[in-house]
Amino acid sequence: MKTVWLDVKKWKKDLVTLAIENGIDAVLVSKDNVKKVKELGLLSVVSDVSDADLILGKDVLEITIESKKDEERVAGLGNETAIVRSNDWTIIPLENLIAQQKKVIFPVKTLADAEVALTVLEIGVSGVLIESDDIETILEITRYAKKMSLKVPVEELTILDVKKVPMGDRVCIDTITDMKIGEGMLVGNYSSGFFLVHSESIDNQYVAARPFRINAGAVHAYILLPNGKTKYLDELKTGDEVLVVNEKGETFISAIGRIKLEKRPMLNITASAGGKEISVVLQNAETIRLTKPDGKPISVVQLKKGDKVLGYLEEGGRHFGYKIKETIQEK
Repeated sequence: MKTVWLDVKKWKKDLVTLAIENGIDAVLVSKDNVKKVKELGLLSVVSDVSDADLILGKDVLEITIESKKDEERVAGLGNETAIVRSNDWTIIPLENLIAQQKKVIFPVKTLADAEVALTVLEIGVSGVLIESDDIETILEITRYAKKMSLKVPVEELTILDVKKVPMGDRVCIDTITDMKIGEGMLVGNYSSGFFLVHSESIDNQYVAARPFRINAGAVHAYILLPNGKTKYLDELKTGDEVLVVNEKGETFISAIGRIKLEKRPMLNITASAGGKEISVVLQNAETIRLTKPDGKPISVVQLKKGDKVLGYLEEGGRHFGYKIKETIQEK
């Protein structure tokens, strides 16, 4: 999901309200209007005064690229965010900066401008600064940017074994978002492989659908989060961001509203793909489901050897949730 800022240096209260109500991440305002924004709602403010959330000239630099030297200045930044302008706009400087993973916010006036900036090198800039006071344009750009998301290369896993294991502590993740058929979260015993655990978005004779919920598995398991980080399920708490994934690998970000941890009978499910074997421990119940390649859910109690489900494989090795290159064996 891309960052969206709105330029309101020419103060318009209705535009700030629009930003708050439509999930815009921050507004750029003059120093005289920082307090006015904070009185309207909780929204990050970018300005050249110390009580701004992001201070121009310190946290955020404004740089106009007029030469290779200006491009190199942006490339040399550390964690700072740069609002990058260009008088003679070309894609090449953006490509170079994106390739170097710099935090670039690019000013745009139209949806067409935003579409180009947000898709350069198939990655796009970190975000856009909307320089328009046209409400429909602001909403169009915001909707477009917020729909853009990381794609996870999900693939088919072949079930090898389903085995009962003793009672364990399992984690239910209740999000603030209803999920649809085909959507769930990536969970696994190992950092090298994850299963697409389906949301509880299906009615059955035992319990009504709870489409906001993932019955995610045992406390020790890893869950794949936004930005490629992981956490143990036991570490999750209200307010944490989680990554929702569908059968096509498309993603969006939600937040946790509640965690439920309870003792339940468990199953260890083992599968393989590409010569690699992975597993996950999930609750032994009909309402717990994995995701088939067509996006349809399949209950863990119906799984048998040879069944195909979806998952995600990557090179293992994590240190405090971050991917590392190190000799690590998980078994």
